[in-house]
Amino acid sequence: MEQRLSVITLGTSDLRRARAFYEDLGWRSRAAEDDDVVFFQIGGSVLSLWDRARLAKDSGVEPGSGWGGVTLAHNVGSAGEVDEIIAQARGAGGTIAREPGETFWGGYSGVFVDPDGHPWEVAHNPHWTLREDGGVVLAG
Repeated sequence: MEQRLSVITLGTSDLRRARAFYEDLGWRSRAAEDDDVVFFQIGGSVLSLWDRARLAKDSGVEPGSGWGGVTLAHNVGSAGEVDEIIAQARGAGGTIAREPGETFWGGYSGVFVDPDGHPWEVAHNPHWTLREDGGVVLAG
C-alpha cells in the first residue's frame, strides 16, 4: 500500500446543512443539489460528505454518538491566516473549540467544529514547509 490518503469521508446528519457549511467556507463542489453524496477536491485528494448512518453501514461499523478519535487539519502560511479562517468558520455557523493562539510546539493554531461534530485544526507550523499547492512537507 502506498503511503498516501485519497479520500476522507465525513458522516453527516444533515447533508444540505453540511454542504452549506463547507460552501460558506469558500469550498466548491460539482455535485448536484439533490445528490446523496458531495465531493470537494482538496489538492490531490477528496473530501466527501455522506449520510452518517449509510457511511457506518457501508464501513461495517455501528454508528456511535461520540467523538471518533479523528481531528482534521488545515495548515496555512501565517498566524493571520489562522485567525481569518477561524473567523470564517465562526461566521459559517461552526463552533470554535479552541480560539487561535500560540501552541506548545512553537506554532499558532485554533480549532473549529463543523455542524456534525468534526473538529478541524487550522494551524501555522513554522517548522514545516507549506507548498504553493497547499501540500505540507515535514521537516528533516
